[in-house]
Amino acid sequence: MNALLADERSEALFASDVQRSQEPTPELIREAVTATVGRLGATGCAELVAQEFGEHPDCAINRMRWARNAIRRAFA
Repeated sequence: MNALLADERSEALFASDVQRSQEPTPELIREAVTATVGRLGATGCAELVAQEFGEHPDCAINRMRWARNAIRRAFA
């Protein structure tokens, strides 16, 4: 997976309603990415990520770390 695609998928998962505590399956993660990009678009996902990093950087860092790791596993 190229880095740009991984970044966009990570932003989409970050912007989704899926929570780490749900212990989502790879299938659920892929579905959430597709649905979130369909709803917000890639730009909308990036905007939401930027907003969260601006307002809640301490929480956003952990969520993005989780999202990046989850995307690597779900799209391996």
